[in-house]
Amino acid sequence: MTQRDEADGPGDGLRDRALRVLRTLVGRDDADFHPGQFEAIEALVAKGRRTLVVQRTGWGKSAVYFVASLLLRAQGAGPTLLVSPLLALMRDQVAAAARAGVRAVAINSANRLEWDEVHAALEADAADVVLISPERLTNPGFREQHLPELLARTGLLVVDEAHCISDWGHDFRPDYRRIASLIDELPASVPVLATTATANARVVRDIEEQLGTDVLTLRGALGRESLRLGVLALPDAGHRLAWLLAHLEGLPGSGIIYTLTVSAAEDTARILAEAGHRVLAYTGKTDTAEREQAEQLLKDNQVKALVATSALGMGFDKPDLGFVVHLGAPSSPVAYYQQVGRAGRGTANADVLLLPGPEDRDIWRYFATASMPDEGRANAVTAALSEAGRPLSTVALESLVELRRTQLELLLKVLAVDGAVERVGGGWQATGVPWQYDGERYARIAEARVAEQDSMVVYEETAGCRMEYITSVLDDETAAPCGRCDNCAGRWFPDDVDPSLLERAGAKLRHAGVPIEPRAQWPSGMEKLGVRVKGRISAEEQLAEGRALARLTDLGYGGPLRELFASGAPDTEVPPALARACVELLAAWAQGDSSTGPWSGAGRPAAVVSVPSATRPRLVDSLARGIAQVGRLPYLGSLERTDAARPGQGGGNSAFRLAGVWEAFDVGPHLREALAGVAGQPVLLVDDLVDSRWTATVAGRLLRREGAGAVLPLALAQAG
Repeated sequence: MTQRDEADGPGDGLRDRALRVLRTLVGRDDADFHPGQFEAIEALVAKGRRTLVVQRTGWGKSAVYFVASLLLRAQGAGPTLLVSPLLALMRDQVAAAARAGVRAVAINSANRLEWDEVHAALEADAADVVLISPERLTNPGFREQHLPELLARTGLLVVDEAHCISDWGHDFRPDYRRIASLIDELPASVPVLATTATANARVVRDIEEQLGTDVLTLRGALGRESLRLGVLALPDAGHRLAWLLAHLEGLPGSGIIYTLTVSAAEDTARILAEAGHRVLAYTGKTDTAEREQAEQLLKDNQVKALVATSALGMGFDKPDLGFVVHLGAPSSPVAYYQQVGRAGRGTANADVLLLPGPEDRDIWRYFATASMPDEGRANAVTAALSEAGRPLSTVALESLVELRRTQLELLLKVLAVDGAVERVGGGWQATGVPWQYDGERYARIAEARVAEQDSMVVYEETAGCRMEYITSVLDDETAAPCGRCDNCAGRWFPDDVDPSLLERAGAKLRHAGVPIEPRAQWPSGMEKLGVRVKGRISAEEQLAEGRALARLTDLGYGGPLRELFASGAPDTEVPPALARACVELLAAWAQGDSSTGPWSGAGRPAAVVSVPSATRPRLVDSLARGIAQVGRLPYLGSLERTDAARPGQGGGNSAFRLAGVWEAFDVGPHLREALAGVAGQPVLLVDDLVDSRWTATVAGRLLRREGAGAVLPLALAQAG
């Protein structure tokens, strides 16, 4: 400390040094701290406190941890350990650090930077910030071999997007809950910073509890003066797409169009691109390299918009992003504020428009229930691991518990955080620690999520200021009318829908046909379930590529199909509109495409056979008979349903789904005789809904063993 520092006092001297670092980082001699920034830096550097910063997007949370890191490094502290949730966010953070003269390295599943290089940088004291993903905390090799060394060197721990810690947050990730134990392993002298732009009072309390005692929470106003909010309620997906076709180019600059599902993003991007708009789809299924390229094209204003799911969210930084449009509302004000916060970070004006859909609540309900642990399945997992007495891979576990891969992996993470299982070399093993299902906690979470969904509906329907409402729901005590939104200043966006564009959008949405890819491989571990198959499915027993009219999540036929397959919906004959769509689908299938040719290269079907439906026999029978009549094909009847079917829990994994239908069907004498008349010729196999594809695979295998040629599955809907 200099004599001037001593004379001015430690706080004044620290502020001077911090300001010099800030100005060096941003490259401006007139830069100064926003209210709250220095207070956070002071708490970390001078007092070693655990600090939570809740500030709006674009406020400068990264400046806090970069400045604090360099100040602590100057005092002889080790590098900052920064837990960051997304690869896109990591890329931006590393790039921002380099521009600011901060030496940063990242450790994640996608980069090529090996631990040896990180270790060398640490040994040479050449790393100021080390970024890791929360998922690395579950990796046994990293946790046992490398994490102790990192923690021993760490001078500051930063948890970015800290709402992910919380069960109550909109982006709950079990791996984040490990951070509480990570904090416990740190020396008490190491300061901890948690940052987020999106946390209501419940989430703040939850984060504070996990950070420990004596937490300093610095919370600022969340209102964004640059954003102009609006809501436009239109009847259906066709009207929403027609509005975009007409008005997308009129939106300022370049931006993001958010959708709730992958299929909606892909369909919207395709329709807009075919109309000449410069757009790209961006979803969780997009290849990593394609994602990076799409992000850069948007940053360079080479595309008008990315049509994205929530995969494009936290940390994506384009200061001049001009607009955000939502086709369908996110399930909570927290999630909505997070996404609209991408816009207007470095500009005076940006437009934010929500086009809600009647299907929103169904989609919210699906995702909410999919992420909640199930007591029975959790107990099945712990029991299977205990009985095995050795580590089991996820693949091996799939043959023992009826869970899909993604659900199983999520549940294992929850159980690991709760201490009931642990990931080790070779897979997962039980720890012997008893696990109790906290039904009360999950009931509270479910109740809170329903309340947040209701809040989004209120946001859509409110006659008051939209910014005031959204920030007040986030427990911002400074919430006030913005004077800019459609309710404060009047509707700022056009609300007309051109009839010709509506017809064009409707025609595009009515474009029918989703490929049903044939299964080529039997699931692993089937012998444990009493089914003696393994390896590849022989060519003589495989299905040909089939077709479904649409996915249940599609924008076009998805709506009427969701109604048709809704829980409690009556079993009826196929509705005329969907029947006509199936005829159009068959006509297009008969013409073929460049990749497979007519009828997927199998040849025109010689007959129609149906799958016996346990829940919708009338629907399937009417569809099969109608197709046979229009196509002038003989309807040979249905397979018979046996008493050996073993229906499992809905949504189970491949092994259990196959076991459940393996002996469920039989070729009765009447159908066997009819098949003899079309021996060696293609057969169309009709069903109502395709999900795992094992029903069609098993039924098709039976038909092929009875002498049928290629079996082409046709279904009204494909799940997902």
